Amino acid sequence: MNQSAETVADRDRIVIFDTTLRDGEQSPGATMTFEEKLQVAEVLDSMGVDIIEAGFPIASQGDFEAVSTIAERAKNAVIAGLARAIPADIDRAGEAVRKAKRGRIHTFVSTSPIHLEHQMRKSQDEVLEIVTQTVTQARNLIDDVEWSGMDATRTPVDFLCRCVEAAIKAGATTINIPDTVGYCVPEEFGALIRTIRETVPGADKVVLSTHCHNDLGLAVANTIAGIEAGARQVECTINGIGERAGNAALEEIVMAIKTRGDVLPYATNIDTTRLTRASKLVAAVTSFPVQYNKAIVGKNAFAHESGIHQDGMLKHASTYEIMTPESVGVVESSLVMGKHSGRHAFAEKLKSLGYELGDNAFQDAFRRFKDLADRKKHVFDEDIEALVDDEMAHGADRFKVVALTVIAGTGGPQKATITLDVDGQHVTKEATGDGPVDATFKAIKDIVGEGPQLMLYQVSAVTEGTDAQAEVSVRLAEDGYSVTGKGADTDTLVASARAYVSAYNRLMVKRSRSSGALKAS
Repeated sequence: MNQSAETVADRDRIVIFDTTLRDGEQSPGATMTFEEKLQVAEVLDSMGVDIIEAGFPIASQGDFEAVSTIAERAKNAVIAGLARAIPADIDRAGEAVRKAKRGRIHTFVSTSPIHLEHQMRKSQDEVLEIVTQTVTQARNLIDDVEWSGMDATRTPVDFLCRCVEAAIKAGATTINIPDTVGYCVPEEFGALIRTIRETVPGADKVVLSTHCHNDLGLAVANTIAGIEAGARQVECTINGIGERAGNAALEEIVMAIKTRGDVLPYATNIDTTRLTRASKLVAAVTSFPVQYNKAIVGKNAFAHESGIHQDGMLKHASTYEIMTPESVGVVESSLVMGKHSGRHAFAEKLKSLGYELGDNAFQDAFRRFKDLADRKKHVFDEDIEALVDDEMAHGADRFKVVALTVIAGTGGPQKATITLDVDGQHVTKEATGDGPVDATFKAIKDIVGEGPQLMLYQVSAVTEGTDAQAEVSVRLAEDGYSVTGKGADTDTLVASARAYVSAYNRLMVKRSRSSGALKAS
């Protein structure tokens, strides 16, 4: 059974530490302006993020100013500044968060043999001394200090435990165990958190934290394993952005907890209805588009095209959705109309668009929809409206377009071969003309045996893209009558033929009505 924040014990509340503005911004090309950082921070603060890591104050004057301003403006969240295990970094971070209602210094140092040998060139004893000195320095500046062992998951467990113990003794209140290079699998990571919690003196007095990268696609799974092993803070980012393959995605962690309360009896302070808004904002300011099939916030997360899935959704949403779109800030699920859609979904779409078709008209419209979907990647509502309007307009017509073949190009006269259904009989004619449209219209005239004056020929795209349907308008005039016909198709020439034939059918109706009126008089 799902448990709300009010019914879950405080010890089972998961603290959400968002590092979109720091680790997320370190993604190549994801740098944000000062104003954009403030905008993202405001959204994070309002949606219930517990701790916002606002930046790396020593990195630049701009980063320092951003962290300082966010710290000053934040209404609810703790504001953290990152600092290397260097005195100047720690002083700068302390200064940056000084005006926060609640500030934090987050300091880190490498602990793995690979990093110690090739990057830091320090011994284990030297690293232990650095941990003690820098955490002590930070604690003298602020009460809330977080310590991280960079590349912790590739660090020998006994040495990592010694570092954690040193940080706790020096005054750290949160201990973060990063899977910096996304190396762990969930069972390993959970065991590591459990070992630290159960064996390091004082570990029960601090908050254990996770910071999992996604190099093997396991960041969220590792994070959840860490929670189950006793971690009560998780470091994550909106949309999972971050170094290389990114970080654990905030929205995925939060919704996993909310949706699977039966096996994850925890709670967060996040207002999940704001997740989609936050996702779109971060995607916009970083110019990092969200993949369509991204969990929770992807465009297709609540979209269904398969006819079987659409049928189930129309009968009961829970057949194919384990959470409601409204719970993450999406207005409603989307039944995407495409070549896999079935009659049930098509009928519901027509109903939502205000169409009521008889059985024969519906079957004809559905057939044309399927034909269109085979030629067009995305079938929009406007496409369906144009298609049905065209079908309804031609329902009782004497002339109907059956087939069209056009030869065009720079090598000679253009030629069109068209087949029309005339009172149930197929008639085919061929004509040449000054361009493919002219040739098509001449071939039609050869069949109908009439030649009204063409007053207007207009082409417009129903939707965007090179595969958009063309909607063609044709106006014909004869003996004082003027009529307009429309045709729609992804092939502009087919749409043109449909429009001309549609106009001609209407012209015939006007003639018959006029003739009837004269006889009556």
